[in-house]
Amino acid sequence: MKLAQDIIIKPIITEASMMGIVSKKYTFKVASDANKVEIARAVEELFGVKVAKVNTVTVNGKMRRYGRFEGYTASWKKAVVTLTEDSKTIEFFDGMM
Repeated sequence: MKLAQDIIIKPIITEASMMGIVSKKYTFKVASDANKVEIARAVEELFGVKVAKVNTVTVNGKMRRYGRFEGYTASWKKAVVTLTEDSKTIEFFDGMM
């Protein structure tokens, strides 16, 4: 069994993800092999909130060049976690707005 700290890697803080905070949607970079149930449990355990649903997206790596060498950046998984209406907010994101 994976630990919650191994599933949730880091929060994603962009303009688009900050707009979702108003409707209790939080965006995280998560482990590539984690499923929606594991992500929901990890968020509930780490932040003490109630999760309503989880949407996941696999973000493919981009082509990058360095002189004559080229390759791809690493692919990663993104999760948008929606909290229930009666759940409290995640304090980490409160200072961002």
